[in-house]
Amino acid sequence: MLEVSGLNAWYGESHILHGVAFDVRAGEVVTLLGRNGAGKTTTMKSIMGLVGRRAGSIRYQGGETIALRPDLIARAGIGFCPEERGIFAGLNVTENLLLPKVVAPGGLDLPTIYALFPNLLERAHSPGTRLSGGEQQMLAIARILRTGARLLLLDEPTEGLAPVIVQQIGRTIRAIKERGFTVLLVEQNFRFAQTVADRHYIMEHGRVLDMIANAQLAANMDKLHDYLGV
Repeated sequence: MLEVSGLNAWYGESHILHGVAFDVRAGEVVTLLGRNGAGKTTTMKSIMGLVGRRAGSIRYQGGETIALRPDLIARAGIGFCPEERGIFAGLNVTENLLLPKVVAPGGLDLPTIYALFPNLLERAHSPGTRLSGGEQQMLAIARILRTGARLLLLDEPTEGLAPVIVQQIGRTIRAIKERGFTVLLVEQNFRFAQTVADRHYIMEHGRVLDMIANAQLAANMDKLHDYLGV
């Protein structure tokens, strides 16, 4: 579904990504793991065209997107949930859900979304400013699911959340995978990542160092500790 090869990215004069290469197959959950500053978020933003300059190849569903504007990338069917979540504080939950444009058939309708996220149903008329961090994260993910995007880019969805909410986010990711969505997930918490992902790419200094299948994670734990410094 997604093939990234030779990806370089810059912020101004700073060269952040150096030949990043990986792939995500349809129906998978794949994580980008690494320390702070490894280039994980920049990789996400590069896929969406949200960096100053990028070069290389990013193919989605067989089509090259490296030269496309961010709005055209989103319309192609890639949804991005940024680390800061991007909730509109002056709109209530339902209004936030209805705001993004539907880009393709196959998105979830509001009753299905509220069945998947019962917390949001309870807060349907609450403004964004009244939501907890966990509720904001659920809303940010749910908002993408309505658009019909089939590939979801989730940047640090568990950061700063209580353990019980992290477990709920995990259940949500597994549920949307069962519905046929594909997820590329940025995480630092590999213990959470191993509960949801099929494969893990390890990043450091703007490069992909290794790929570990989730089934092989236990056998590679020493290597993972060396990579992540945990």
